[in-house]
Amino acid sequence: MTEIVRLEDLGHVFSGRRGETPHRALHPLTLSIGAGQSLALVGESGSGKTTLLRLVLGLERPTEGTVLLFGTDPAAPKEEALRARRRCGYVPQDPFGGLPPTLSVLDTAAEPLRLPGSTIGRSEARERAGDLLELCLLDSSLWTARAGLSLSGGQRQRVSLARALVADPDLLVADEPTSMQDSQTREHLVRLLQERPRRGKALLFVTHDLVLARAVTERAVVLLQGHVVEEGPTEALLLRPLHPYTQALAAALPRLGQPLAAPPPPRGPALPGGCPFLARCPHPLPACFSAPPLQDVAGGHRAACWRGATPPAMQDETQKQENERR
Repeated sequence: MTEIVRLEDLGHVFSGRRGETPHRALHPLTLSIGAGQSLALVGESGSGKTTLLRLVLGLERPTEGTVLLFGTDPAAPKEEALRARRRCGYVPQDPFGGLPPTLSVLDTAAEPLRLPGSTIGRSEARERAGDLLELCLLDSSLWTARAGLSLSGGQRQRVSLARALVADPDLLVADEPTSMQDSQTREHLVRLLQERPRRGKALLFVTHDLVLARAVTERAVVLLQGHVVEEGPTEALLLRPLHPYTQALAAALPRLGQPLAAPPPPRGPALPGGCPFLARCPHPLPACFSAPPLQDVAGGHRAACWRGATPPAMQDETQKQENERR
């Protein structure tokens, strides 16, 4: 299997303006994505998902660790880094600021095929772009409109997806690409995303919805305040979540005939050095004042939690601290 993305002890701190306290957006993590694989990044707003995508694409340079994209540093000022980024398609989270304001919808979708060095002519590029726009359910009557000015949020998302797919990238990076779609359109776009790994391509997908993550990807990483708190097969994370935060995400999903579960209220500010969910955890332990390690529980399903379905070593530490407290 060809490795497409490799992250080693990757972390990132935003220094902020003069006089501001630096903000750690991402704590060190390690993961990889290969050809034919799909990975979801799941978590609430501010958990570090978009920061991680920007690091993968070389739009931000990490303050810690390394990023390899097709074997090269995507932020390096080298021609091979540019070639690596050109093998990626990117659907940004913001459909309003992510499209050129002056190009037509058709030319916006065709633009990745017309970059310097391309051998594809304008007519062929526009033809390919039209095929992708049709596939993304954007009516041809809109193709002459200005993409960045005349469309709704949902329509702009579909233009962004067509633009990202037009060059058939080896890696598709999609940040909440269906958040503004109606249910029927979302189902169609999900099927398009599902096809990527089946064709040997890689997919890195951001969402806050575990059900959507399971529909699109085979594995998922749950982020909270820049920490990886759980990682494993997406179906296992949805049906058998181990970390209390993932359990809260699953409980908040709407179910027919059942009231929505209220999220656990914080009991105070987050404490540095401890579990990032400590202030909201319904069953905290004394051990939670120190950060739990991310450890394998079963079949590649890993969690960073001192309580629950944990390996024997973690259970022994939890029991020891409970005995000391008594």
